[in-house]
Amino acid sequence: MDSTHGHSTPLYRIGAVSKTTGIPVSTLRVWETRYGAFSPLKTQGKQRLFEEVDVSKALLLKQLSQAGHAISAIANLDLDQLRRMSLRSNFTTPNLAEPHQPMSLAIVGLSMANRLESSKFAQNWRHQTLPITHVWVDLATASAADMEASDTPRVLLIKVNTLQMAVHDAIQALIQKHKFAQTVVLYHFATDAMVQAMTLSGLTVRREPLADNELAELLQSVLGAPPSRQTDFDTAGPVIAARKYSDATLSRVAGISSNVLCECPRHVAELISQLASFEQYSQECLNKSADDAHLHAYLRTISGSARALFENALEKIAHHEGIDLNEPAP
Repeated sequence: MDSTHGHSTPLYRIGAVSKTTGIPVSTLRVWETRYGAFSPLKTQGKQRLFEEVDVSKALLLKQLSQAGHAISAIANLDLDQLRRMSLRSNFTTPNLAEPHQPMSLAIVGLSMANRLESSKFAQNWRHQTLPITHVWVDLATASAADMEASDTPRVLLIKVNTLQMAVHDAIQALIQKHKFAQTVVLYHFATDAMVQAMTLSGLTVRREPLADNELAELLQSVLGAPPSRQTDFDTAGPVIAARKYSDATLSRVAGISSNVLCECPRHVAELISQLASFEQYSQECLNKSADDAHLHAYLRTISGSARALFENALEKIAHHEGIDLNEPAP
């Protein structure tokens, strides 16, 4: 990898691109010079420097050429066109199609998309292809994108370097705009308080680096059950509301129950805390198989739905008893 020429994004030498994509260096050169698939930068020593978008394109060109498409016909297509062709090819070709397709996936971060579409990651993924339908360079690009409701992916995967309040707000705005069912955020650096805040918002948050097998397991747990398992576990319901109250607020409410005539505030606050804990436990529980993942997703849905119902009940109790549910100032 290189970072010369004043670029803030990584630049890759052709050998690194070849290693990542599994495409021989000679093939990459032919795709560039004969078909114009890439326009890499050149160093003073005439060495090629490829951008992240070139790696994405190389991976898609490889998939499509292996599916029978002539490189001359697809070399000049952009990433969105190539991705749509790849999805049609993967999901309609009889010998590639799976009996049940998982929920679709949108990714923020080209490097993450390239990782998931690489042959190396495929060794850890039990399905023949990941259902990636949308890839955006960053949160700003994703927020500006328009999608039909019927085309919205169910799961959003975001890769960022640091978690800050501005990132948190951008993610929440993106979720509200496109109504993703589940969101996974991978990060490198963050404070404990910020990680907790994002977890309380209903996001699945994990720190990088994650090994490929760990990332594959995480994706398997959130990418939803196929239709047959949805019948058993009913995991295709509405999006679970984020937590309204922190553990500190619930503990405070439980502690003041002696000031009122009944024990309802304490009991309901304790129930919410227990349900939230089990909801998080179900989300983080290890999965040894696809059935394990589907069961844990079901348990998380049930506990999250029950927690949200009891939060509504706590609001009514608080209004009746004159209890302040506002979060304490930091």
